[in-house]
Amino acid sequence: MIWRFRGQEMTFEKVRIMGILNVTPDSFSDGGRYSSEEKALKRALEMKRAGADLIDLGAESTRPGAQPVSADEELGRLLPVIKRLRAEVKLPISVDTTKPEVAERALDEGAEIINDVDGLQAARGMAGVVRRFHAGLILMHRRGTPQTMQDLARYDDVVEEVFEELDKSLREVTAKGVEAEQIVLDPGIGFSKTSEQSLELLSGLKRFHFSGRPVLVGPSRKSFIGAVVEKEPCDRDWGSAATVALAVAYGANLVRVHNVEAMRDVVRVAEAMVKAGGRNYVRS
Repeated sequence: MIWRFRGQEMTFEKVRIMGILNVTPDSFSDGGRYSSEEKALKRALEMKRAGADLIDLGAESTRPGAQPVSADEELGRLLPVIKRLRAEVKLPISVDTTKPEVAERALDEGAEIINDVDGLQAARGMAGVVRRFHAGLILMHRRGTPQTMQDLARYDDVVEEVFEELDKSLREVTAKGVEAEQIVLDPGIGFSKTSEQSLELLSGLKRFHFSGRPVLVGPSRKSFIGAVVEKEPCDRDWGSAATVALAVAYGANLVRVHNVEAMRDVVRVAEAMVKAGGRNYVRS
């Protein structure tokens, strides 16, 4: 599979690592730590040295219960950081937003990818922005908003229903002129899913390869890990490592993580085990 964005392409002979860079004051994991341009740039350079293949910038928290911010506030946090990163960090930049006007300005400043955690369900204008810029697009599954999504975690078969809803988003956006090769799918671990459902979804990743598109998984430090290990977000890296290793085994093409250096080693070892196992590994 190939992922094409703005004249570039990414292949998946190895699992790709997306480093998370939150420039919000209220992120569940590292709120406020990288909200200045200098701190954000320093962190991006650290992630690049640690082995990140791309950087995902978020300027509005999407954690359960988070309050929305205006497009102007989101852009005020985001654009100065994009400008600094674009000048000094030679990695693809993804922007985590659900607002077409924010996506357009971010792409104008040199971002290459839009990470829409709403799967284009609310922002119908997003497909047109992505199409015009020939940008990459990550379609994530979520029901509702940060304020309502955990009340909507009702499924008879979480793997099949999430696949069907995400596949519908894929078909809708390609019908609007976005090429399939621009798109990556994310089943949305932890978003409108209970802890048990998140674990079940992780174990059912191979279902999502029926879409024919690369699959991204973002389990890093999330509450379903906390429910198992009973630790705060900053202390969940060991639990995150277990989920990242299994995500690789179950077929993830990209993983979205906070601790790039540690998770790079997890990914590479998990890949080596999958390769050594041949047909006996769990992905089959």
